[in-house]
Amino acid sequence: MENVATIVSKSKRPRGGQSGRVGGGERRAPIGVFDSGIGGLTVAAALRGVLPAEDIFYIGDTARVPYGGKSAATIQRYSREISALLLEESAKVIVVACNSASALALPKLRGELGVPVVGVIEPGALAAVKATRSGKIGVIGTRATIFSQAYERAIHALSPEVEVVSEACPLLVPLIEEGWLKDPVSDAVIARYLERLVRAKIDTLVLGCTHYPLLRRAIKRFVGRAITLVDSADNCAEAVRELLGERGLAAPKSRRGRLQVAMTDATGAFLRVAEEALGLQVGDVQLRTVQTGALG
Repeated sequence: MENVATIVSKSKRPRGGQSGRVGGGERRAPIGVFDSGIGGLTVAAALRGVLPAEDIFYIGDTARVPYGGKSAATIQRYSREISALLLEESAKVIVVACNSASALALPKLRGELGVPVVGVIEPGALAAVKATRSGKIGVIGTRATIFSQAYERAIHALSPEVEVVSEACPLLVPLIEEGWLKDPVSDAVIARYLERLVRAKIDTLVLGCTHYPLLRRAIKRFVGRAITLVDSADNCAEAVRELLGERGLAAPKSRRGRLQVAMTDATGAFLRVAEEALGLQVGDVQLRTVQTGALG
């Protein structure tokens, strides 16, 4: 299934100045979603389930994946540049389907873009606090996400007494991008990273990277049934649904939305993993060029 889609090169000029279609009054406009690679398609899949009438335009920044090992300034710049591409599509809402970008770029994006911006950390933290029974929550993510302590802050804002044990897992994203979801190498890496968290007797584990749910089965095999796995995709989708209702931006329920996917560099694994693991019909995939310095 390496050739499951055709890559279509496409270039657009920005509309409406710095922030595209500011205000977002068009109910039929798409929800814009971005991630550093394929991981954010877990969020796109959740959005499709919760909001079937909505068009979704997804961009994976596959030319620069992963974001997790980059500096805060670089992640912020990348996020602004990819957001500019989504604004060219007249996105009425932008979903930052990347934990690293949500941890380090969300406040800047909310202050600059002129459309609502939803991240994945706050919904994930809320789900974890609801799920824990012992008050011991584990969090795994990229180095950027873990070192930012964004999940700790979000969890403690909801429940100050909860103990949070975190672990950076930088090798998992490359394994997922390669499509190694059922590989002994992935199993060994998971065991190496998660051993300390299991010993800490957590009862809830936050998959603090939108790539990680693609390894859900392998992670569950290691941690066992006693530990609840939490990912932010479903909770993020619900947050978007509520926001669209509050702002009067929801698409008419009578229509059937479509998913469009673009990436910044071609990769066969991107297409294969998305279709096989998530059951998404991706279709033609557009190839986009990032305009550096976008949004000023």
